[in-house]
Amino acid sequence: MLQNIRDNSQGWIAKTIIGLIIALMALTGFEAIFQAASTRQDAAKVNGEEVTLNELNQAVEMQRRQLVQQLGKDFDPAMLDEKMLRESALKGLIDRKLLLQGAHDNHFSFSDSALDQVILMTPEFQVDGKFNADRFDQVLRQMGYTRLQFRQMLTEEMLIGQLRAGVAGSSFVTDAQVLAFARLEKQTRDFASLTFKADPSTEKVTDDEIKAHYDEHAKEFMTPEQVVIDYVELKKSTFFDQVQVSDEDLKAAYDKEVANLVEQRRAAHILIEINDKTTEAQAQAKLEEVQARLAKGEDFAKLAKEYSQDPGSASNGGDLGYAGQGVYDPAFETALYALNKDQVSAPVRTDFGLHLIKLLGVEAPQKPSFASLKEKLTRDLKTAQVEQRFVEATKQLEDSAFEASDLAQPAQELKLKVQTSPAFGKEGGSEGIIANRGVIQAAFSPEVLEEGANSAAIELDPETVVVLRAKQHLQPEQLPLEAVSAAIRGQLAKEQAIAAVQAKADKLVAGLRDGSVALADKQEGQAWKVQEATTRYQEGLNPETLQAVFRMPKPEAADKPELSSLKLSDGSIVVLRLKGINDGAAPTDAEKATYRRALASRAGQQDFAAYRKLLESQAEITRY
Repeated sequence: MLQNIRDNSQGWIAKTIIGLIIALMALTGFEAIFQAASTRQDAAKVNGEEVTLNELNQAVEMQRRQLVQQLGKDFDPAMLDEKMLRESALKGLIDRKLLLQGAHDNHFSFSDSALDQVILMTPEFQVDGKFNADRFDQVLRQMGYTRLQFRQMLTEEMLIGQLRAGVAGSSFVTDAQVLAFARLEKQTRDFASLTFKADPSTEKVTDDEIKAHYDEHAKEFMTPEQVVIDYVELKKSTFFDQVQVSDEDLKAAYDKEVANLVEQRRAAHILIEINDKTTEAQAQAKLEEVQARLAKGEDFAKLAKEYSQDPGSASNGGDLGYAGQGVYDPAFETALYALNKDQVSAPVRTDFGLHLIKLLGVEAPQKPSFASLKEKLTRDLKTAQVEQRFVEATKQLEDSAFEASDLAQPAQELKLKVQTSPAFGKEGGSEGIIANRGVIQAAFSPEVLEEGANSAAIELDPETVVVLRAKQHLQPEQLPLEAVSAAIRGQLAKEQAIAAVQAKADKLVAGLRDGSVALADKQEGQAWKVQEATTRYQEGLNPETLQAVFRMPKPEAADKPELSSLKLSDGSIVVLRLKGINDGAAPTDAEKATYRRALASRAGQQDFAAYRKLLESQAEITRY
């Protein structure tokens, strides 16, 4: 298992780090600032370890924003159930805590040196293919993390990744399982079908039927409960014109910027690991072989590809790219900075093992002019002031709204305009403020709707917050029969048409089964559509029909086909006649390998899910 973990961890890192960073960026915003400063409360305990309320709130907000980003224009706020969202987020946090505990209990670890390598090779932290400390800090600021917090979070993700790779990657399948799967996968079927389409236009729906349906389902024909709100909107952008930056501040920022410029060194290395299988003496002997070949003039990059056991750089000739000080292991860095260009070090010992290090290049920092940085520095200095002003104004707005009986007072204090929304229901509107789920929930909350209070501050986006109050509450009213009769007529006609073709199909299937209806090329005025040697993924056929055909049992004999019927999503009814099942050709070696990988992957996922269930069943979990 451990070998499997080592082989898979680097690939997992590469696939996970980008999605991880993007997801965590969704946590920025003023809510996280206030939550971080609030009193820590428990949302749950897992074997005595806390899942804080702050963590839960952040996870809920992250899930909500991910849905908005994924669905875009198709996002419907009404589909979000806040309770279900919180339950899902809490379950995810508990699962994460259980997996971290499982990783620690099984003594998985991820060294600081290995973590350095991950950060160094992460594309999001690079500029022009080289690690850039400024870019690294910028990304972390966007995520709201310090370097220490980010390293802790990333370490946890790597531990979970190691655990997943170890459990899931250790699954295997037998040859018999592969052959059984191949037999089913390559199987084909001979069948025929008849399709009866429902035609609502042929159905007659009486006024009495419409009236009876209306009376029976009266509660379905109501206007939605709606509310009209007044609100004030506070935008971060309005503060940019209100803050000033002095020449002295700009000069100080410039001096700090250029002082942080550091020399970048491009390193390459050959790593021989020291572990249970390789002693330090054996690793030293390997490097001596490499040194001897280097002395004969062989290429360092070629030898790195042959000897190096660093999966992240060996295929690239050991090239680690450019980096400044503070990135590598101290021993590695000391040796690197003692080298001249193209010089190779003596063996260097780190937590990874033994290295030979080559200095490929040195990039001296280029000092930019004050004029070239002035716009950026002005923006950065203003942004810091604006962030502070925005947080303070948000707190002032929230406090004022809490104390006031309407929105006039907070609007006057902060020089804001009271705006009024159109009427909207619990499903919200299609755009603007009434499409925001937080606004919808606040507008229909008991405090706002029943008690007449102002809401708390609601974040529309990281740049905008609002406070609202109910202006008008529109109760549901019964819609008159005249307003809904056309819709009822259409619904009943469709139901009657589907019932008619279903009855026709059922009668035909029953007659073919008991022999009262003779099998013919045409039935009910249409010919059977014959399909020979159909595969599970046959193009041009309805997927619902294919699934139904491959679920049918094998016919007893060639003259006794299996019969069934299927209702399609459009209301059509399909009668199916399965004539025969054909075994496919024996799988090739390449197909066997593909099937084996697919089955092992699925088994690995099932094993990991079972392991997670085991952790949960053995854990002491308290939800608050």
